[in-house]
Amino acid sequence: MRILPRLARFLALAPAILALSACKMEVLKPSGDIAERQKDLLLASTGLMLIIIIPVMVLIVLFAWRYRASNKNAPYRPDWDHSTKFELVIWAAPLIIIICLGALTWVGTHLLDPYRPLDRLSASEPVPEQDPFRVEVVALDWKWLFIYPEQGVASINELAVPVNREIEFSLTSSSVMNAFYIPAMAGMLYAMPGMETTLHGVFNHGGEYQGLASHYSGHGFSGMRFKAHALDQAEFDQWVDEARAAGGTLDRAKYLELEAPTENVKPMTFAQTDPELFDRVVNMCVEEGKICMAEMMALDAKGGTGLAGTINMAQLTHDKEIRRGLARPVLGQEPFMVTSFCTPADSARMFSDLRQSQPVVRVDQTPMRGIALPRPDNRLGLGLSMPRLIQDARRPDAVDKQL
Repeated sequence: MRILPRLARFLALAPAILALSACKMEVLKPSGDIAERQKDLLLASTGLMLIIIIPVMVLIVLFAWRYRASNKNAPYRPDWDHSTKFELVIWAAPLIIIICLGALTWVGTHLLDPYRPLDRLSASEPVPEQDPFRVEVVALDWKWLFIYPEQGVASINELAVPVNREIEFSLTSSSVMNAFYIPAMAGMLYAMPGMETTLHGVFNHGGEYQGLASHYSGHGFSGMRFKAHALDQAEFDQWVDEARAAGGTLDRAKYLELEAPTENVKPMTFAQTDPELFDRVVNMCVEEGKICMAEMMALDAKGGTGLAGTINMAQLTHDKEIRRGLARPVLGQEPFMVTSFCTPADSARMFSDLRQSQPVVRVDQTPMRGIALPRPDNRLGLGLSMPRLIQDARRPDAVDKQL
């Protein structure tokens, strides 16, 4: 009679078991070379750890069986306290495994550095003499914005890229730190406000794949998902033509509307984009008359701008809270915004796209020689990166060359 309650419990769990059986194991079934190598690293690390885990689990069962209460023939040695062979095994084996894991992880993580340009498209296909396909990504609340600078189009919650083409993602965020993740293509990378991170990847097989925000970022986080379409060149060109035919312009005013928190946003496209939009998002100066963070850093390197800079910095930090209906901070007087200290020529230089003139540097990875990556500069102008600003701040004769 006890079988019936157990059978009833099993039948109650059957729908959940069937639902789980339909899950796609994208991490262990990748579609891109980077994800494939990350899977190999994961499996190799797991296999090394199982060399210790499996014997330990077997010995637990063996000892429990051998020294059970009913086994009167089990040896009893109350005076035993040391075995050199036993000590050697329990210390040497884990130490060797840790050394192997450390070496494997160090080499693997540096070879798969997201900032590193690809050294191959697949195990049998080298990277052609072609610039990476560029996509600019902005994590909004709670949706993803994709800007295609070469095609001049943009999309919300829908990504389309060519298959068998190196893809260079430039990522930032509008408000809080988020995490961009396409399990079938490459690893996860953070998107942070006021910063730009870079991820290189490739799709070796066409199809539709899941993209998501892998870290909690607020109330609408669960709906912050998108479809990544890996298309051949003809299909991608058709997707671009359809986006242009659909109309719509993504300018600074439209971006500020999109920046407001919304949930479960349906995919949409824009036929035209502001070429300076992504740069302004990174530098927190999308609003009209707003000083950019890169310019403010250059001014700080020269000694700052006094009270005007202090009030303007308050605006730079808290202006997104204003659009959420929160109170504006007051530092002794009504806050105001400094329009800019740059001349029109300086602004044009700051927002010029310098990547077009910078060739992709591919480092020989055999044998492995460490990170071997150049220190990234701010794309809004030479010398506007923080390390360069600090360096130039110590050389007054060079500061005037910033702007």
